[in-house]
Amino acid sequence: MKLSASLFLCAAAAVLAAPFPEPAPPGIPSASTARTLLAGLRAAASGSGAGYSREKFPHWATISGTCNAREFVLKRDGENVKVDEACTVESGTWRSPYDGVSKTQARDIDIDHMVPLKNAWISGASSWTTDQRKGFANDITRPQLWAVTGSVNRAKSDSSPDKWKPPLTSFYCTYAKSWVQVKSYYELTVTDAEKGALSSMLDSC
Repeated sequence: MKLSASLFLCAAAAVLAAPFPEPAPPGIPSASTARTLLAGLRAAASGSGAGYSREKFPHWATISGTCNAREFVLKRDGENVKVDEACTVESGTWRSPYDGVSKTQARDIDIDHMVPLKNAWISGASSWTTDQRKGFANDITRPQLWAVTGSVNRAKSDSSPDKWKPPLTSFYCTYAKSWVQVKSYYELTVTDAEKGALSSMLDSC
């Protein structure tokens, strides 16, 4: 049985209109749990940042087989991702949850640390061992690593939520819940301004 041209176009449009699933790294708490965790975070002024460098957070460690943390997240968060034997991504589609932009080239995608490495440094990680910082930078068991567009990752840089928020307000809830979970697990401090911004973002849940 053949579809008429109009039915075929309707079916095609429905496929194109289907929502791209939002990436869901493990460990994102409920809104109520996030509020409880937020209340338990210790408020403190940020450290100076003296001595910080990205090299003190060894990242893109091997996760499984030949796949490092970046490749693991690209596979996890993309659609129809194909990789070669070395786990180099050959094709796929990614929708950046921060800004809603879709990309079909892995080179256009950055893996963002939800809590940036420098923010972690100034909120407690400066006293960690190198192995602890490596674990933080490659954490795939909590909502710390996200596949996003390079442009939005650069816009965020090392900013905390009181200084930068995702362009998509619909993502505020997930963003705040994820940030709080990571800071709580790693016992990192928050500033008063950061805590207030997170509380406001949780109001959108």
